[in-house]
Amino acid sequence: MQLQELQAWLRLALTPGVGNETARKLLAAYGSAEAIFEQSAAALRQLGSDKLARALQTEPPGLPGQLQTTLDWLQAGDDRRVVTLGDAGYPAALLDIEDPPLMLYMLGAQVNQAQTATKTIAKNLAIVGSRNPTPQGESNARQFAKAFGSAGLCVVSGLALGIDGAAHDGALLGGGDTIAVVGTGLDRVYPKKHLALAHRIAQHGMLISEFPLGTPPLMANFPRRNRIISGLSVGTLVVEAALQSGSLITARLAAEQGKEVFAIPGSIHSPQSRGCHALIKQGAKLVELAQDVLEELHLSQAGTAPSLPQSPDDEPAAETPLLSALGFDAVSLDALQARTGLNTPQLQAQLLELELNGQVARLPGGLFQRQARG
Repeated sequence: MQLQELQAWLRLALTPGVGNETARKLLAAYGSAEAIFEQSAAALRQLGSDKLARALQTEPPGLPGQLQTTLDWLQAGDDRRVVTLGDAGYPAALLDIEDPPLMLYMLGAQVNQAQTATKTIAKNLAIVGSRNPTPQGESNARQFAKAFGSAGLCVVSGLALGIDGAAHDGALLGGGDTIAVVGTGLDRVYPKKHLALAHRIAQHGMLISEFPLGTPPLMANFPRRNRIISGLSVGTLVVEAALQSGSLITARLAAEQGKEVFAIPGSIHSPQSRGCHALIKQGAKLVELAQDVLEELHLSQAGTAPSLPQSPDDEPAAETPLLSALGFDAVSLDALQARTGLNTPQLQAQLLELELNGQVARLPGGLFQRQARG
């Protein structure tokens, strides 16, 4: 992209009062970002108000600094790119969603294959869920993503805490690609806890943002990026989600975009499962195994399916009496004592042994939950 063209796109994006919809109308009328700023005030008023015309004829004060920041970022390596609406490298899948982003910043090893990675969505699968998952939910996200990565799918998620982070990590562990669609500028990592994960994604996949460099983690930006996550994917898997979860926004957007929606069920007593149960009631496909998703998307091939997470019922029948008493719902120490008849020292010793073996997780509030093994 030439300097003048980049400057015009940044100016369009930074002009107060010009959102994506207005910008698209201007681009449709004048053909390019540069041409917009060559128009007279009278011509601009024909497409909008006097206020809009004045705004477009006034250079945003932050433009020179933003332009220099973007140029410095682009020149820092060949693993970064800026694509704009109408650019040959712009993801075609996003042209079909409501409110496609004007500009996309891309960073990572897959940037040079960005057209393939983001234009062909047939093997892109979104995995989303709670920022505060149960240990089982986080394990499910990682194991399912690992299986999908092994099967050749690219996992798309949002780099958030909880399910998102586990999904990215699992995809990388499975040797697959992963795309992180973030809610900040690409010169920032949020949450900071995922700094190392973001570097791993950049080394083996790609990070994408529609927000200018330097954009901090603003609350309103995270729901906005969800349309890109679903837009880049052939389907969306929700692992755990409360009823008010942002993951349900992604699922709704996926459904509106005509994409498949999948949900993993959980305990009827867990608030983190109620969002998934609501989606299933609304028609989302219930998923117990990664194979369920692969078959639904017609991506499973005989003899090539990876080792997939098992359901609890597929585990060996032999188990300790305490595991049987635990079941698969979260349970208190008092309830376990009533079920087993064990005294407190005996019960705590056995729980600790199961916890060290990865068969039981200790939850907030003094609760314990059995862990299904992947």
